[in-house]
Amino acid sequence: MKKVILTIFQFVLFLIVFGAGSLFPPFHFEHVLIVTPGFTRIFVADGLLLMLALYILIVLIEVLRKRLRTSAPWTTIAVIFAAVFGLMMKFGFKTLSAF
Repeated sequence: MKKVILTIFQFVLFLIVFGAGSLFPPFHFEHVLIVTPGFTRIFVADGLLLMLALYILIVLIEVLRKRLRTSAPWTTIAVIFAAVFGLMMKFGFKTLSAF
């Protein structure tokens, strides 16, 4: 039960970092997806990169605590679900209109 609660907490933490990094991009990594005369569709990858950096930091802490075998699968599940839900909520996607 404790692992499930910690996984939910990590999921929320990853989702918050993904959203905050997408709204306030510190690195401005942008990838243009579609360009038309009326609008431009851009993906800002900062939130995704910050979420990945946080995941690596958490896994490194688990390695140092020698809990990799028991904790890393739960952390991986949390980061995958956070990435899927964040992309479903359109975190990082930006549309610039010409009008």
